[in-house]
Amino acid sequence: MKTPKYVSADEAVSHIPSHCHVHLSSVASVPHCLIRALCRRADAGDVADLHFHHFHTEGPAPYSDPAYEGIFFEQGFFIGPNVRKNVNGGYADYLPVHLGESQKLYRDGHIRLGAALVNVSLPDENGKVSLGTSVDCSVAAVESAELVIGVVNPNVPFAYGDLLDLGLFDYLVRDDTPLVTAAFAEPTPTEVLIGKNCAALVEDGDCIQMGIGALPNALAAQLSGHRHLGLHTEMFADGLLKLIKSGVIDGSRKKIDTGKVVASFLLGSQDVYSFIDHNPSVNMRDIKYTNNPFVIAQNPHMKAINSATEVDLTGQICADSIGTRIFSGTGGQLEFVRGASMSEGGKSITAFASRTKNGKNKIVAELNAGAGVVTPRADAHWVVTEYGAVDLYGRSLQERAKLLISIAHPDDREALDREAFARFGPHYHNFSV
Repeated sequence: MKTPKYVSADEAVSHIPSHCHVHLSSVASVPHCLIRALCRRADAGDVADLHFHHFHTEGPAPYSDPAYEGIFFEQGFFIGPNVRKNVNGGYADYLPVHLGESQKLYRDGHIRLGAALVNVSLPDENGKVSLGTSVDCSVAAVESAELVIGVVNPNVPFAYGDLLDLGLFDYLVRDDTPLVTAAFAEPTPTEVLIGKNCAALVEDGDCIQMGIGALPNALAAQLSGHRHLGLHTEMFADGLLKLIKSGVIDGSRKKIDTGKVVASFLLGSQDVYSFIDHNPSVNMRDIKYTNNPFVIAQNPHMKAINSATEVDLTGQICADSIGTRIFSGTGGQLEFVRGASMSEGGKSITAFASRTKNGKNKIVAELNAGAGVVTPRADAHWVVTEYGAVDLYGRSLQERAKLLISIAHPDDREALDREAFARFGPHYHNFSV
């Protein structure tokens, strides 16, 4: 093991060579002090051709900015709002990968990391540090990179799970910048209805997975009367924290990690970050573990709840793009879909509003040209909107079309039915589901 030394941010990044790949810890725990130092170095003309990899990041993202073209190039595994415009403008890029396999890109050498830049907690008495709210693929990055720089930040919670030895780091930088927090809007009436329809598919004792945002919070609110739920997810926020604190989520029925909350990264209020600090009931794990379908499936009655940008009448689920425009990423959707499907008594659920905020229907005859299929139709099971829930598993294409039209917006159903008739022919109307 190495003996790292504390240096300034500028000195630390001065050791990053040009023409290399750089990992950033992500979401709420981005090492912004090192990014600012790299920008100062770039402004001085002292570095070029750095490729950045990470999950979605919060806060400024100059590594995707056209001003640094030829110096920095963003190649994120999941696209957030701070880089979306530049990715779709060609100044940055998206690297498609299941989040659970992102660590494999590093460990197996598909991406050879020149440097890993991560935020970490204060060390414990054994010289171990935690990656806090952003474990994700950062463990693999630290293990694989030629140069490892850690930002020791007292605002990073010490979360149990996959810890790192200080001897893995080449340089350490002190910083006390608060982690980025996020507040999510109150659910709309439509989202409340979707939450109720999803909650009806969840039973006491189930293990659940869901993301963050207004819709997951709406679902969480509808689960307040449930008991003995478990949580195995890639991320969670304040809606699920309320269920943990109220005892609805206690993990007592989980077969693995019994009694523990398992996640890989977080984004929410300071309450969420404080909750995981030195909390033995929470395990923040390598994405290799949280998103492994074979691990997910070991908990019976797994209910994986994800979203979509649009779904076609055969059950193809698009979740990463709007046409050719990249919106987010593959994420861990298919990994949890398959894990839940393999789980004894499990269900995979795709939930979304029947229309966009602009009134465009999201259940469509055909996906937009260029749309990415994140969950293939053979993997599509339960689909939920504010108008109901239908199970596509074991259903033919024509049956699926009828089921999906039944939960589309009422004003879209007639047109969808005509398009289904045109596609499937005169026998389409000869049976019911």
